[in-house]
Amino acid sequence: MTAMTPGSNLPLEAVRVTVEVAAPVRLDVSGLLLAADGKVRSDADFVFYNQPSGPGVTHRSGGGAGPDSVTVDTGALPPDIERVVVTASPDAAGQTFQGVEPTATVRQADTGAVIATFTPPQLGTETALVVVEVYRRGGAWKVRAVGQGYADGLAGIATDFGVSVEEEPAAPAAPAARPTAPAPPPPAPVSPPVTVPPPAPAPTGPVPAAPPAAPSPAPAAAGAGKINLDKGRVSLQKNQTVSLVKHGKPLLAQVKMGLGWEPAFRGRDIDLDASVIAYGPQRNHIDSCYFGRLSILGGAIRHSGDNLTGEGAGDDEVITVDLGRLPAEATGLVFTVNSFTGQKFTEVAKAYCRLIDAATGEELVRFDLTGAEPQTGVLMAKLIRQFSGEWEMTAMGDFVKSRTVRGMVKPGADAL
Repeated sequence: MTAMTPGSNLPLEAVRVTVEVAAPVRLDVSGLLLAADGKVRSDADFVFYNQPSGPGVTHRSGGGAGPDSVTVDTGALPPDIERVVVTASPDAAGQTFQGVEPTATVRQADTGAVIATFTPPQLGTETALVVVEVYRRGGAWKVRAVGQGYADGLAGIATDFGVSVEEEPAAPAAPAARPTAPAPPPPAPVSPPVTVPPPAPAPTGPVPAAPPAAPSPAPAAAGAGKINLDKGRVSLQKNQTVSLVKHGKPLLAQVKMGLGWEPAFRGRDIDLDASVIAYGPQRNHIDSCYFGRLSILGGAIRHSGDNLTGEGAGDDEVITVDLGRLPAEATGLVFTVNSFTGQKFTEVAKAYCRLIDAATGEELVRFDLTGAEPQTGVLMAKLIRQFSGEWEMTAMGDFVKSRTVRGMVKPGADAL
């Protein structure tokens, strides 16, 4: 094993090598395939948590229990790729490398044997780092210690190497593998929905209910207070709110937020990512649960995994929330859907979210997104904990320009 210094290089005898990058804090690790001009050929040459494979390069998440890594198969790299750079950035928004010493470990991918290690020295205000590069020289492959820092995060690295950046993100959120979860079983039969009318102009006034379109229990009468779950399933329109109270008792059991969508045009896949962002009482960001972080807040919130196409009946992604186990500081949850690949919501049909009783499978609340805008993100719904301890769900349907859950944090906070 060799301890490398900035600028030093070693020949690689192994065809497949893995570069792990570890630190006292969680890091996002990425790989970029660069041609002779030092640029990616397209955005497909950017390999990271949300695009974990490229030609000859794969990303593996440590899932929070270990370091993320990038594996380079030099024998499978396209002939016009001259080098692969491995980058890292702290997961926490705005965090620098000050006081954080990341260490790269280069291993033989097939045996795990350590080839070299490298710890970049004297880091400070950098928020992203090119750690090492695997490069071709005279027909042979080598590894070089780099340690070049960037003050403008992963977006600066991506732009420098020719990746298109449509928004101004921080480094991507914590990575993990992208399992494809099967659609959950259909909900048990429930009573017909109660259609809630638009809210009265005064936000504190009572909310009357319109007569149901189909036979159902009597709607909530005018002056009867907040709409709750006593009359069966509630169908919300944008900006309407329902109190998660049934028979006088707040709903504090496990619920599932199912989010679904279909491609607007046949033959096209639509890869969207559903997430939930948890906030504190001052609209402060606590954590985010998405395909790359499938469990947060001690398991009180869990994600089913990623659906890559949107095809098929049923919910595409499901987020389970144990309301009774949420920590006291988590007072607001915002459910979002993003298109990292850049597809706009005008290419999406039948987007919806629905709240389900996890114990019975009963659908409690449903919100169908009826409009669409040419944006890459949408705030679908929010759950707010009241001082009384009960939760309220409000349909949102607000479109924003963001391809990642990280870019949804501020719009979500503003919407609380």
